[in-house]
Amino acid sequence: MSPPPAAPALPLKFGRTFWTLNTIEMWERLAFYNLRVMAPIYIMQADNPGGLHLTAMDKGTIYACWAAFQSLLPIVTGGIADRFGYKRVLGFAVSLMMLGYLMIAVMRDLSFLSNFWALFIAIMTLATGTAFFKPSIQGSLAHSMPAGKTSVGWGVFYWVVNIGGFVGSLVPSILLTLSALLPGPLHAVANSKEAWRNLFLASAFFSSFNLVLLLTFKDVPSGASKTETVGQVLWRTLTNIFERRLLTWMAIMSCFWLMMYQLWDLQPNFIADWVDSRPMAAMLGWAPELVRHALVEQTPRGPMIPQQVLLSANSFFIILGVVGVSWLTRKMRTLESMLIGMVLAVVGVLVAGWTQSGWILVTGILFFSLGEMTTGPKKSEYLALIAPPGKKGLYLGYVNIPVGVGVYFGSTIAGYVYGRFGEKAVLALRYIAEHTPFGQGRDWNGDVATLETALGLKRTVAMAKLQELTGQDSVAVTRLLWDTYHPHYVWLPFAAIGVVAAFGLWIFGRMAKKWADMNA
Repeated sequence: MSPPPAAPALPLKFGRTFWTLNTIEMWERLAFYNLRVMAPIYIMQADNPGGLHLTAMDKGTIYACWAAFQSLLPIVTGGIADRFGYKRVLGFAVSLMMLGYLMIAVMRDLSFLSNFWALFIAIMTLATGTAFFKPSIQGSLAHSMPAGKTSVGWGVFYWVVNIGGFVGSLVPSILLTLSALLPGPLHAVANSKEAWRNLFLASAFFSSFNLVLLLTFKDVPSGASKTETVGQVLWRTLTNIFERRLLTWMAIMSCFWLMMYQLWDLQPNFIADWVDSRPMAAMLGWAPELVRHALVEQTPRGPMIPQQVLLSANSFFIILGVVGVSWLTRKMRTLESMLIGMVLAVVGVLVAGWTQSGWILVTGILFFSLGEMTTGPKKSEYLALIAPPGKKGLYLGYVNIPVGVGVYFGSTIAGYVYGRFGEKAVLALRYIAEHTPFGQGRDWNGDVATLETALGLKRTVAMAKLQELTGQDSVAVTRLLWDTYHPHYVWLPFAAIGVVAAFGLWIFGRMAKKWADMNA
């Protein structure tokens, strides 16, 4: 096997290639977040009429496999991107992601597949495309950054990512509003089956812009050998990962991402179930009607700010602050910066998850965002700095492993914990069984998984039935369930794991000062 060629020299300034790559990433994130911020509601929210109404455990299974596939496959695809060229792999990845979005939009109508399996197959297709996309775009960027400016470069990249994420978080509200105004086959009532279809078709449309951008993109040489077979790439990928310090770092970061991702994966359902944003919605009374339709939704508890709009504060805060934070931390050791970020994120998770107030939720998201922008860009910078020549795509493929491992276990935990102790519809069934005459004498064994059968009630009608039995409205019943079952406790295990991650990184950082090759 011939030795790999020398890595190409880094540019002296941010050039056209760097900004084209950032634009490609922005469109990819916009399409992805248009799906991601709404997926928790689409999959399991009991009171959404057009959703799939799967269980929290079903959602946890889908999210766990989604994360594992999307984040662990880059162990292989990072080396493939180095070997076969970033542009070629990017074109394949974008095409596959477009197919995934289209499948999510239409496969629900296939009669021979259950809703679970139709969504699962489509999501895995999307995840495969994303797994090829991530190391290709990041490897290209790593070779496009000027020497000595990597901290600012990754900060700019993270800033652009969050522009896509911010706009992508707001697009669903806009599209759902416009769908109701459009004629013909695109007309759809908000929260209907047709509205969901239009939403996912929009993600495919946004992704198509990247195929046009790739036509103007000049490939970035990776410096890796171009004579290796796929088998040799796989072998090199697997053998490089078994480095003790690298594995330790990935284990710590897995715990961190386990906690972090629940803001995007669990918090949407928590907000829809428990958070009261009516005072925030009332402040928009001055806005034009079209804006109010996009930013305020009618719920059984009254007009609320949709969860996707509230969570867009995460990307908004990062857009405002990430470049400045990257500049402030440019001379700080990457591990020290990441430790500060972990502590801030733990605070954010507890503040955002311990309240029913929309304003306090946003305050928690601010802390969370400060933690994310202090830690997020540094993870890529750290691996890019310690990667050997010709292996940046390979090592930046490794950066996704902690995400995959963390989100896999986090989604599994969330599916179990929220499905039993946090979901409002389930707790409404539990209250009926435990505290009302309707539930007395029912053959319920205490397992929430058997509640629907024991009571003869579906989750989708649980709140309406409890209101009927108690004579209280939705606001009062929500407060009753909050005070009785304390659903905010579901955030404690995630915060505890975040504390463990921060403590582990502190120890690792002290040890790393003794390693000249990893003292970054």
